[in-house]
Amino acid sequence: MTNPHITESPVQHISHHDSRPSPKTESVVAALSSSNPQQRLQAALSVGTTAERSHLGALVQRCRYEPDFFVRDMLTWAITRMPAEEAVPALIVELSSDVPQAQSQALHTLSKIGDPRSWSAMSPENIGDKLIAHSDTEVARSAWRAAVALVPGDDRETLALSLVTQLGRGDMDTQKSLSRAIVSLGEDLVSVLDERLQAEEETVQTHALATRDMFTDPDAGFAHALSEAKRVVALGSEASA
Repeated sequence: MTNPHITESPVQHISHHDSRPSPKTESVVAALSSSNPQQRLQAALSVGTTAERSHLGALVQRCRYEPDFFVRDMLTWAITRMPAEEAVPALIVELSSDVPQAQSQALHTLSKIGDPRSWSAMSPENIGDKLIAHSDTEVARSAWRAAVALVPGDDRETLALSLVTQLGRGDMDTQKSLSRAIVSLGEDLVSVLDERLQAEEETVQTHALATRDMFTDPDAGFAHALSEAKRVVALGSEASA
C-alpha cells in the first residue's frame, strides 16, 4: 500500500496529570497487538492521524516486535507525527536496546524525523560505531542509512572513516547499501578508501574498488562496479603470484 505523507497539521497538545495508562491508551495498545495485521495497520494509522502524545510509548514499544513490514512502516509514520522533542529522546533510548528490531526501527524512524539532536547519539564517538558495526545486518544497514541522513557537514569525514571499516561485509545487497551510504557523503571524501584499496583481504579490496568506481561513475550501478572490481583484483593477484 502507499504510505501516507506526513501532514503539516498541528499536533494536538493534551495535558495528563495521572501517570497511569488511561483506558483509551490501553485500548490502543490492545489494537496495536491484535493478531490481525490489518487491524494493527488501521490502529497505527488512527494513532498517527490523531497524534495524541500519550500514545507515543505504545507506538515505540510495538516497533520492537511488529513482524509485518507495512505495519512497521505505519508505526514509523505515526511516530513522526508526534512532537519531535518527545519522540527523539524515546527513540534514542531504543538504540541501546537488546532487541535488534527495536534498534533498527528506531534508527529508521530517527532518519525520517531528521532532527539534528539525533546525531549526538548516532555520532561514531558515542554509540554510532557500535551500531555501524552491529552483528545484526539489519541494524547495521539501518545505522548506515540513518547516519548519512543525520550527519552534520563537519562530521562527514569522521563518519566516512567509520563506515569504511565495514567494507567487505555481507552479501551483494549489504555491500551495495554500504557503498551507497559512503558515496552519498560526497565525492570529496573518496580518499577515505585509499587504505582499504591496499587491504590484504580480497573481499575488502574488491568492495573498496567498487565503491571508488561508484564515486566516479554513479550511473554504472553497483553490480557492474563490483564485477569489474573483482576482475581487476583477480588480475592483480595473478600478476603478483
